[in-house]
Amino acid sequence: MYDFILSFTKPDTLAAYLVAAAVFATFVTVFLPYLKGDKLETRLKAVSNQRERLRKQSRAALETKSLRREDKSMMGSVSSKLNLAKALEDPNVVKLMNQAGLRGPGPISAFYFARMALPFVGLVLTFIYIFFINDHGFQPVMKYGSLAFGMAAGFYAPNIYVKNLAGKRQKSIMLAFPDALDMLLICVEAGMSIELGFNKVSQEIGSASPELAEEFGLTVAELSYLPDRRMAYDNLAARTGHEGVKAVCMALSQAERYGTPLGDALRVMAKENREMRMSAAEKKAAALPAKLTVPMILFFLPVLFLVVLGPAYIKYQAMQSKNDAAPDVTQVAPDSSVHDVA
Repeated sequence: MYDFILSFTKPDTLAAYLVAAAVFATFVTVFLPYLKGDKLETRLKAVSNQRERLRKQSRAALETKSLRREDKSMMGSVSSKLNLAKALEDPNVVKLMNQAGLRGPGPISAFYFARMALPFVGLVLTFIYIFFINDHGFQPVMKYGSLAFGMAAGFYAPNIYVKNLAGKRQKSIMLAFPDALDMLLICVEAGMSIELGFNKVSQEIGSASPELAEEFGLTVAELSYLPDRRMAYDNLAARTGHEGVKAVCMALSQAERYGTPLGDALRVMAKENREMRMSAAEKKAAALPAKLTVPMILFFLPVLFLVVLGPAYIKYQAMQSKNDAAPDVTQVAPDSSVHDVA
């Protein structure tokens, strides 16, 4: 050991050690990148494995629950036997039902069955009310017109119900959509693929908007098995029926087609959707005074008049009662003068 330490004092031995260290450092510098491996390739492989796993899950779900289902309920059998889908055909019913969250053959059969049955129900109820309960003094022509109105109300009642349901669902989706875009932007900028981003956002946004989580889950499934990814974005825009979602889906389709960065497009779309939500809130706030005019006239002003004029009316009544109870001085004075003369 002592001889090894003394060797460092010799110039030739020290030079040999320095040359060996330089050769080793050169070897490490040249071959170290090959020893580390390609992180990008590993990352892309992980994304591909995750995508394949999601595709397998979606296909397994489709095998257990086929898309081509048949409605075997009573309403479905009646609708199929009477061919109500053709007799009462509505070209927008499938799109409207999807926007309302009613998917599959069951809700469609129930819709056509209700459109067939409710006119007769409305006719019977109107007939009972007009001819047996209260006719309101209607002439016979008005009575039969009321029957026609009952049938028309029953015929259009399913459309009104589904439209209201779709409107409520759309409001719920749009309240949470800007926040969902922010989370999707974070996922994309973190290196996730768009499928993993949609899947993660659907899990996180479920507590705020179950409807939006359901739509994102369907989009993940469609991205897994549809031949063209742009079809999944178009289906998402059609199911929601909102301009903000359509703009986002168009931006995603263009990014898929031309290879533009998703982060920039999602950032701009998130900002626009937040501004749309703020403008909708400002619009409601601006319309609030006009909506409060009638309730204030009916409920606030009468109470205000009662509070302001009530005490004055009470004092006036008290003064009137005192005046009525006081003796008549003009009648007492002449009687006293007559007694004095006597």
